[in-house]
Amino acid sequence: MFGSKKHAANADQVVGERGHSGRDADKEKQNDEFAIVDATESRNQKYGTTKRALKSRHLQLIALGGCIGTGLFVGTGSTLSTTGPAPLFMAFVVISGVVWSVMNSLAEMTTYLPVQGVSVPYYLNRYFEPSLAFAAGWNYWYSYSMLIAAEVSAASVVIEYWTTSVPVAVWITIILVVIVCLNIFVVSWYGESEFWFASIKIIAIVGLIILGVVLFFGGGPNHDRLGFRYWKNPPGAFKSYAASGNTGKFLAFWTALVRSGFAFVLSPELITIAAGETEAPRRNIPKAGRRFVYRLIVFYILGTLVISVVVSSDDPDLLKAVSSGQTNAGASPFVLGIQRAGIPVLNNIINAVILTSAWSAGNSFLFAGSRSLYSLAITNQAPKIFRTCNKYGVPYVAVICTAALACLVYLSVSAGSDSVFTWFLNLTTISGFVAWIVLFMGYLRFRKALVYHNMLDARPYKTPLQPYTTWVTLILLALLCLTNGFQVFFPGQFSAASFLAAYITLPIFIVLYLGHKIWFRTPWVYPVSKVDIFTGKDDADRLEEEDITPVPKNVFEKVWYWIA
Repeated sequence: MFGSKKHAANADQVVGERGHSGRDADKEKQNDEFAIVDATESRNQKYGTTKRALKSRHLQLIALGGCIGTGLFVGTGSTLSTTGPAPLFMAFVVISGVVWSVMNSLAEMTTYLPVQGVSVPYYLNRYFEPSLAFAAGWNYWYSYSMLIAAEVSAASVVIEYWTTSVPVAVWITIILVVIVCLNIFVVSWYGESEFWFASIKIIAIVGLIILGVVLFFGGGPNHDRLGFRYWKNPPGAFKSYAASGNTGKFLAFWTALVRSGFAFVLSPELITIAAGETEAPRRNIPKAGRRFVYRLIVFYILGTLVISVVVSSDDPDLLKAVSSGQTNAGASPFVLGIQRAGIPVLNNIINAVILTSAWSAGNSFLFAGSRSLYSLAITNQAPKIFRTCNKYGVPYVAVICTAALACLVYLSVSAGSDSVFTWFLNLTTISGFVAWIVLFMGYLRFRKALVYHNMLDARPYKTPLQPYTTWVTLILLALLCLTNGFQVFFPGQFSAASFLAAYITLPIFIVLYLGHKIWFRTPWVYPVSKVDIFTGKDDADRLEEEDITPVPKNVFEKVWYWIA
């Protein structure tokens, strides 16, 4: 919906003439004119198309470890020191449930219609209405760009664990150049790099969990049996936040709940975005969706439990006092716990893994951000130039533009990596919560259309407890969005910077939504009878019929096919 206002009247999206003289007439027939964009028909020889070059093993490892970054390895330290071990662990359990619900809704929609150029805004454009898709699409692109910046900013904190003699700008430049190179030429480069990055992360996290169990029972070099010492000894399991007593403990949990979102935010969408460039999507997406719960339980829930066991919430070096500006081992509670246990060398190895994780997460977010912009372009909600793909099927213009916005990370050169990391954390977490709210709105509309056409059983992949989990999760996310900045309303705590960081996303989203709706006179929502759940389904069914499931010939292949 950029450029000429007549562009939307083509075969891709019939919206009628949008000139001033035609608006009144358009308004009378808008329900008929706001048809659906099919990504497979919207591209032409001028712009090229994406290609299905991601293999099954790429998607499975991306699903398991693609977006595990500094939110888990570094961000948890700040939350632990603020709220205590119990709120941190409880928050990760609750948010894991939220993300499980998000993944279920996404997996159902994506498996049903895994077309090229697919994204959450694409589904919103088909199942809900164009204005919500427009606002959600730009919110996604902005959020992914900021997440790239957040990961790179945090990586600079990790690198300075070894040396502070090299300017931060140098490390930022190196990291950005590498992830751009992995994304801009061939999509299989991204898939292959994430396969190995994710493998390293998975091995490291499993190793850390085992190490946590060993230290719990006193198996470390100093034979100090930790148990749940840091849950019992002062300051105890809970650190009151913003108030005293039980109120302070609850507020500590709620604060941890908001902050923990950064470790998860927008990661399930990576599977949907990759679906349009993945072989055999009807086979591989359900497989990735079912395994997502293992990632949540093993990596996030058990990972935070280990953190709460090996590090005290009042450890003086715990990402400390970010106000002091120190960038030492305290940047990661895992590294700090290993040091406290007296294990030599291992802290350097884990620090290297954390650096790899930040690099990997930035790599994944650049892929997701560029494809979000590409999806906006093929639905005529971003300039057409972002459709442009190279001969290998990579939308390189979208990659360059997304990386350019991520260059905001250079703010950390003057502002300090720690404070910039906190800003990015606040902004991206709430943007992610907003994105998940509209995702659920789209899923509920999708489900209602299936019921209307008596096709609910036609879903190739079904998830449990729907639509009840969707409604519960949607309400919880709405509460988190409205209350995430509650601290600024306490007496003497208000600051313009904190208020903007907590709430600026909401008015920006509303302005995008209402501005688009007023200008293009879109319907508030498609009538359920007009929701298009058919276009592109035949192609997906054909692709499924042509898929040949590999048959293992031996035990090794059986294990490998289960993994990848």
